[in-house]
Amino acid sequence: MPIGNTSAQMALRDPGIRLMLRVRDDDPLAFGELVEEYQHRVVGVMYHILGDKQEAEDLAQEAFLRVYRNRKKYRPKAKFATWLFTIANNLALNAIRDRKKRHTVPLGPTDSQALNLAPVNRLEQNRHPAPTQNLQHTELTDRIREALNELNERQKIAVILNKFEEMSYEEIGEVMQLSVKAVKSLLSRARAKLREVLQPYIYMDGERAPETGDADEE
Repeated sequence: MPIGNTSAQMALRDPGIRLMLRVRDDDPLAFGELVEEYQHRVVGVMYHILGDKQEAEDLAQEAFLRVYRNRKKYRPKAKFATWLFTIANNLALNAIRDRKKRHTVPLGPTDSQALNLAPVNRLEQNRHPAPTQNLQHTELTDRIREALNELNERQKIAVILNKFEEMSYEEIGEVMQLSVKAVKSLLSRARAKLREVLQPYIYMDGERAPETGDADEE
């Protein structure tokens, strides 16, 4: 199928769009390549949102099935990852709602080896390093994971997309169907909560931790 000038320009900038356009045009190899390229990221994000490995894998599979079923309707209007994670976010929110209806207590991520925890490690590396960091690595990583689970679901999703997928406010807004102002507000409250919970672990070298009311840097 021919692509318009706008689609062609976006495809030049985004390898994901180029790959998805091949899927749309029924390239026999393209869908497998797309799954291989993005599956690990989708499973990782789902895992951090839901806290259950099997559920994360099942919903990631469903996300890719929806991508394939809707391939003929695909029109690139944003980065491919933004479109993909919009699908994943909707599936995750549906799963959370179903879980609440069943009164199921969500599990926190516990299997650090089975799935990629680079996002958690990346969040940790953004903090101030301390001389005892190596000795406290496991404890700090676990506490960061627990701190994420203390956020409400929308704050948690916004942080995951911002810190883990490095999405801009605009991209997060597209995924979550929120205004940029609402995204900034979510992230500001989430950062304040994370700062409060993680202060004892961030300043392990004897430094005085800042007051929780200190201004949050954008």
